[in-house]
Amino acid sequence: MPSFRCLPDHLRPLADKFYRGQQSAMRTRAAHQVWVAEHHGIIAALCLQPMAHGQWLTSLLVDAAHRQQGVASALIERALQAVDTPVWLFCHPDLQPFYQRLGFESCDRPPEPLAERLRRYQMKKTLNVMAR
Repeated sequence: MPSFRCLPDHLRPLADKFYRGQQSAMRTRAAHQVWVAEHHGIIAALCLQPMAHGQWLTSLLVDAAHRQQGVASALIERALQAVDTPVWLFCHPDLQPFYQRLGFESCDRPPEPLAERLRRYQMKKTLNVMAR
């Protein structure tokens, strides 16, 4: 079973190395709180970014060999345990049932900074906004 932790800032490059190793363009930023699942190294990561009066969950990625094992759900739950503000995310419509099982609901009116990003992103792909 993996362990979960928030990476201290000086270890954030480990998450970037994980993303690169997964051939992902995702990268952490200074404003991010980076959470990881570890089992003989990082097997999943996500970022929480302060946004409006809450957090924006981004960059959730699980190593292909560890998918469909509950790692993403457990990582999200652990990362959000200490969050007492709204959390928003963008997801592909196919992933909406997954996030609904974790307590997220469709969000028709995200905060303006997120709505602006969503408009840009939706020029290239279909995304839904969800909140918890």
